[in-house]
Amino acid sequence: MSESPPRKRLSREESQAQTRTRLIDTAQQLFVAHGYGGTSIRDIAERAGYSQGAFYSNFASKEEVLLELLRGHMEAEGAQLASVMDSDGRMPEQIFAELERWAATLNRDASWSMLSIELQLHAKRSPAFAARYQTVWDAHRARLGRVIGKLFATLGRTPPADPEELAAAFMALTHGLALQGTGKRPDPSGRMILVFLRGLVASAGA
Repeated sequence: MSESPPRKRLSREESQAQTRTRLIDTAQQLFVAHGYGGTSIRDIAERAGYSQGAFYSNFASKEEVLLELLRGHMEAEGAQLASVMDSDGRMPEQIFAELERWAATLNRDASWSMLSIELQLHAKRSPAFAARYQTVWDAHRARLGRVIGKLFATLGRTPPADPEELAAAFMALTHGLALQGTGKRPDPSGRMILVFLRGLVASAGA
């Protein structure tokens, strides 16, 4: 009977990154299940299998975890869209086909809609958190604005409004439709974004 190979010992940095990721994932599950106010730092640490000291070694507060969840979600979304626009020399329909594949995955995680509500509610209740929340939101809007600007430039069109304003409108549409969802039907956010985007491109001046 052969012996299983010894497990690779994690470095201190790898171990801390693993702990941080597990705390973030656990916090998201608890925020969705019990709400931000109904979840304590002790709850997060115990469910993840750590002490509260381990939590405070990675995060200064519960709010910081909430912001990290928002930042991670928005950075992933921005990176996906940027990768769609990074390949040059494609025909318009090829670009829209790539965007449709991306849009089909939008809001697939139903828990994100619940978490979005928690983020917005807490931002309304806490001015200090609202300022940090807005900073992350503004960075995402600027990132999406650059993607939209590049799309119109690639298609040889002039955006009908400032690309960042268009980005803010699409973000509002996405979150609004997600919040209206009941889980009984597929989320229409991605499909509707493409409908409006195609309409804007068609009506834009060359």
